[in-house]
Amino acid sequence: MLNRFVALDLETTGVDPSNDEIIEIGMARIVEGKVVATFNQLVNPDTELSQRIIDITSITPLDLIGKPSIEEIIGDAVEFIGDDVILGHNVAFDYSFLKVAAKANNKNIPNKVIDTLKIARKLLPELPSRKLVDLCAYFNIDPGHSHRAYDDAISAFRLYEKLAALTSDEELINGAEEVFYSIKKTSPITAAQIRFLSSLCAQHNLTLEKSIEEFTKSEASKAIDGILSNYGR
Repeated sequence: MLNRFVALDLETTGVDPSNDEIIEIGMARIVEGKVVATFNQLVNPDTELSQRIIDITSITPLDLIGKPSIEEIIGDAVEFIGDDVILGHNVAFDYSFLKVAAKANNKNIPNKVIDTLKIARKLLPELPSRKLVDLCAYFNIDPGHSHRAYDDAISAFRLYEKLAALTSDEELINGAEEVFYSIKKTSPITAAQIRFLSSLCAQHNLTLEKSIEEFTKSEASKAIDGILSNYGR
């Protein structure tokens, strides 16, 4: 296995890097099989947490009060990673969120990655599930607090050790790859959306987290759907 890399995991408000946000970054620099440095930070997003995300992560809005925004800490996160290979479980997901945040703040994430999910699929095709928590159970790895960024990053590191012990295929275990993620262009809110969203907010006496004109087209659609779902027309 590689003798140096950064194990990474993120918790987010959803699954779309273009519209959802990072709420926790967990990283550990691994050198010769030992944790030599860590980065563990909650992040205060611009959007509210859904109950689903609260249930999955146990991160609550109260936990995020006073925590830095992604703009405040993305530089530190990029600096921590440096030139190291990034390791994670389904790492393209985490990489895509990190790349969007980095690009929005004039930073770059060119690092190659190793995906423990991809390795597990090749080495353990017979398993019914290759979710991180299920693979931890299979290998008797203590997952700590599952679905918290730092603990999941450490679980991915421990899983990588277990997978490496199963094979002599060095290319599979050590073959870091590039991730090609194209950041979607965002479209501005339309005039019709501005009128409809303004009308809904006035009708239901709602205050949004930012001015309506600042919303993207996608954000406006989500806001409108949320209001209609909760309040009706």
